[in-house]
Amino acid sequence: MIRPALVVTVLVIVTALAGCSFEPEEKIWEISGPVFGTQYHIDVVLTDDPDQLETLSSGISDILDSIDASMSTWRPDSELSRFNNADDQSQWFPVSEPFYEVLAAAQEISEFSQGAFDITVGPVVNLWGFGPEARPNQVPEPSLLENRLQSIGYEKLELRSDPDSVRALSRQYLDLSAIAKGYAVDAVAAYLSEIGVEAYLVEIGGEVRVHGRKPNGEAWRLAIESPVDQKRQISRVVALESRAMATSGDYRNYYESAGKRYSHTINPETGRPIEHNLASVTVIADTTMRADALATAFNVMGYERANALAVRENIAVYFIIRGEQEFEVHYTPAFSSYLTK
Repeated sequence: MIRPALVVTVLVIVTALAGCSFEPEEKIWEISGPVFGTQYHIDVVLTDDPDQLETLSSGISDILDSIDASMSTWRPDSELSRFNNADDQSQWFPVSEPFYEVLAAAQEISEFSQGAFDITVGPVVNLWGFGPEARPNQVPEPSLLENRLQSIGYEKLELRSDPDSVRALSRQYLDLSAIAKGYAVDAVAAYLSEIGVEAYLVEIGGEVRVHGRKPNGEAWRLAIESPVDQKRQISRVVALESRAMATSGDYRNYYESAGKRYSHTINPETGRPIEHNLASVTVIADTTMRADALATAFNVMGYERANALAVRENIAVYFIIRGEQEFEVHYTPAFSSYLTK
């Protein structure tokens, strides 16, 4: 979900690279705050320059505010909400360049995953109680679920460039929550690179992109969590340089009804929460937007289908599966080079 950023704080979190030098010492500085209903944490490698840090904080805040104003389902005035509430969606609806970029990427992943990723699934997500529609956590009536399921489908969306526009063949409600955070990470990363920051880590709600190395020359190390309820536990650690990583799992956002657990991840084909034993999927890719969307798609597909597709396309993916006694870990050949010993 996407909600507005409120506060930005700047903290020193790591000491400078040891050693004698007449050059200004580089440190890792953290810029953090709430955004999109979660938190962002951004590490930048810089010398001690309060003015530059203040400029960075302001610039990052502006970028995140702009994305929220464009892609939030929680804001009635957002670009996304205005399309969702348009009286006639069959007419071309002009959109901003960032919005079009996200829509185009979403449609590409939908085609690639044969519909496992679908931004039109919002009405079904809402029906199960995981969207902005306020309703109790309960299993929907079969007839209502079937009605909404029949109305959705990424193939019912059409995009046009020059000018950037979107329209729908039948009325749709779009939800970008499985791709917008990834786009926001990429947008902040692009901003940092443009203004000359040579090393950074950008993280929003668990989606991460890194560039360069830490002041001591080491690659950025990121933990992959085990899908354990109510606590944090590390499964493995990866070392990344100029790459992005995103995770999708069923262990944080769910509810129980009549003794059964329902995940927030909805299968667009069935209209129901996923029920297989794949608990967590982590994807490493060139962009966080792509990693974010692929992680959701693979999570929907289940291990067998997702692994076959990822291996065939040489995608770096780390799977955690619920076994009878304990979790099982599998990863594609492309992922192995990122694992630390």
